[in-house]
Amino acid sequence: MPQSDLQPVTRALISVSDKSGLVELGSALAAMNVEILSTGGSAKMLEGAGIPVTEVADHTGFPEMMDGRVKTLHPTVHGGILALRDNEDHAEAMMEHEIGAIDLVVVNLYPFEETVAKGADFHTCIENIDIGGPAMIRSAAKNYGFVTVIVDTQDYKMVLEELAETGGKTSAELRKKMAAKAFARTGSYDAAISNWYAAQLGEEFPDRLVLAGERQQILRYGENPHQSAAFYANSEERIGVAAATQLQGKELSYNNFNDTDAAYELVAEFDPAVSGPACAIIKHANPCGVATGSSLVDAYRSAFACDTTSAFGGIIALNQTLDAETAEEIVKIFTEVIIAPGVDDAAKEIIAAKKNLRLLVTDGLPDPTFAGRLVKSLSGGYLIQGRDNALTANPDLEVVTKRAPSAQELADLKFAFTVGKHVKSNAIIYARNGATVGIGAGQMSRVDSSKIAAAKSLEAAQNAGEAEPWAKGSVVASDAFFPFADGLLAAAEAGATAVIQPGGSMRDEEVIKAADDAGLAMVLTGMRHFRH
Repeated sequence: MPQSDLQPVTRALISVSDKSGLVELGSALAAMNVEILSTGGSAKMLEGAGIPVTEVADHTGFPEMMDGRVKTLHPTVHGGILALRDNEDHAEAMMEHEIGAIDLVVVNLYPFEETVAKGADFHTCIENIDIGGPAMIRSAAKNYGFVTVIVDTQDYKMVLEELAETGGKTSAELRKKMAAKAFARTGSYDAAISNWYAAQLGEEFPDRLVLAGERQQILRYGENPHQSAAFYANSEERIGVAAATQLQGKELSYNNFNDTDAAYELVAEFDPAVSGPACAIIKHANPCGVATGSSLVDAYRSAFACDTTSAFGGIIALNQTLDAETAEEIVKIFTEVIIAPGVDDAAKEIIAAKKNLRLLVTDGLPDPTFAGRLVKSLSGGYLIQGRDNALTANPDLEVVTKRAPSAQELADLKFAFTVGKHVKSNAIIYARNGATVGIGAGQMSRVDSSKIAAAKSLEAAQNAGEAEPWAKGSVVASDAFFPFADGLLAAAEAGATAVIQPGGSMRDEEVIKAADDAGLAMVLTGMRHFRH
């Protein structure tokens, strides 16, 4: 590294909330004859370890006051950080006002995000908004040409190693890197405060939207090999793929993350205490099979039977702990990812034989009623919407045909409509006995989706050695209304006996009449579930 880039570190200011590694850092700096200024608990911990330290109040000649709100907000501190060492006017001001240079600033902030996550009251959250910390961080980062700033305890080792290698100096490259990280930290901190405050005021869509995330992983590529990608976690305290523990297998890819999230959000709609065991198999963000069952292996077999071809290389989501019998079935074909609330030891051993199979556990299911928001980027902006968190297990149903659905049909209608919430529009789902038997997804025409779903049901039956398509005697769900009767008639032709759809078309009466003429039972939900 060029010698001209190196800047000596003779005085450090340390004020940290997270005191991990503080004593080790202080000891190393003291061994390099670096003078240490510090505040409050940080100073006490350093003193307790026998490390020489000067209280900031003694350095500034101004006492800490107002319950610690005012301690580092002082010209002696910020002048020492911000002064340009090669500027004569700055040097004269430092001499005139007896301001000593501060070469290293080590600050991590009051735990605002953690305080909010714990559900603290409004006043406690306010008191955990750091003011002096961000000011010092930004001052040091702005003056990166002369000052090194550390905001992450994980970076202590890297900085100390460079100081040891250079005889107590830091390089311009390191200072720039630390400055960029510092501005990112204060930016994300302010974003957390801004978003929290908007929520306190009930502002779903504030005038200024601030997004922040912490990088968890650089991905090999995005949807395609020529696209770069990374995974960032936000501050949502929610069970799901972002917080899952990976027990084995290769790193998750961009598509793995996307599809696994889709699978787990779907299976979470089925509360095991209410619906029993459930399994969802996802391929390219669409379900190719979903089922409930008397056991987890029964649910998996039924979900797999819906589309044995598409299930190859898919994502499997379970709503209960993975057991050995289910694991034995799963490993019979190639699967990319399994995600479940847990896995027993016997199942873990079985999965271990497939070294590349990714196994994720979450210790719970996502809350399907969670009122988060979805962000989609457009050219020049963002589209923001609330999550589709409406519960579909018990929709308010209006029977509009002469025949009402039977109890079994009604149960299957609710099941199919719940699945339809997670199928790309236009979506048609055939279901029977708590399992999908044909899914048509993402077509420009609802009639085409109906025909594809019917064809899938025939293919599923043939794979099972049966002659009649599984759509015969099933129910059908549509994510949105039938604009014409043709889509419904296609379902009737496939053998469906009952229909669930939102309703609301200008031709509802025409569609209802067609259902009556075909002997179908039909219920309306008054709620659609477009998914684009």
